[in-house]
Amino acid sequence: MYLNVALAQYSSNRDPAAIIVEAKEAKSSVVVFPEMYSTGYARFNPKDAASIERWRTAAETPEGSFVTRCRAAAISNRMYVVATFLEAADPRPFNSALLIDPKGSTVLHHRKVHICDFDVTEVACGRGEKFDVGEIHTPEGSVKVGLMICMDREYPESARLLSRAGAEIALVANSCDLAKDPILGDVRIAEMRGRAFEMVMGIAVANYPKPSCDGHSFAVDPHGAVIAMADDSPGLTIASFDLDLIRRVRIEDQFRWRV
Repeated sequence: MYLNVALAQYSSNRDPAAIIVEAKEAKSSVVVFPEMYSTGYARFNPKDAASIERWRTAAETPEGSFVTRCRAAAISNRMYVVATFLEAADPRPFNSALLIDPKGSTVLHHRKVHICDFDVTEVACGRGEKFDVGEIHTPEGSVKVGLMICMDREYPESARLLSRAGAEIALVANSCDLAKDPILGDVRIAEMRGRAFEMVMGIAVANYPKPSCDGHSFAVDPHGAVIAMADDSPGLTIASFDLDLIRRVRIEDQFRWRV
């Protein structure tokens, strides 16, 4: 039994509803967008008040126009959608992701916990506090999933908390080089392979294509094997997770995630 997860490796100028339609046509049950897709991970000049104001104005609530379009497309296509956006909040906005179900309801609302203290855009954001697990109900059956956003995946406890809470697959929205970082090379991919093996779970990572990032959206199984990998160009990558494998290995290797 396989669950197809679509990794939407597109720049944010592409209509999210069109991507959701494409994911449906590719026979996927879930589509994951890159980090903060509502703004394309827009940056601002911290010394320019007008630039800061434009960035803050781009923030919206979970009832805003971007999320509303994603909800409508989730309903019309009977899809689960991980919609990522700059979430309006006081005193600071959040870097957020919503897992939306085929009825347009919110299954999970994740605010990035591990913000990048070296990045001006992220320093201006509030910090989330938790990692939750939700259950999705697809034609392939019910699956427990959790959300992470970019830097969250750098910390072992993020995946550990999700795995201990029963997550079988972690869905990750990303915005950084994965395969060809000038300093790190492909260590982030290697890191997720190790993390999936350690925590006995599947992991799917959706990234921006060139020129924003280097693409290479990918997915790994609970043995750490790569099951899907994009190149650096725009497009949809489908990761087919073997649910029977995930569940069998989670039982056989439960000593890893229950420690």
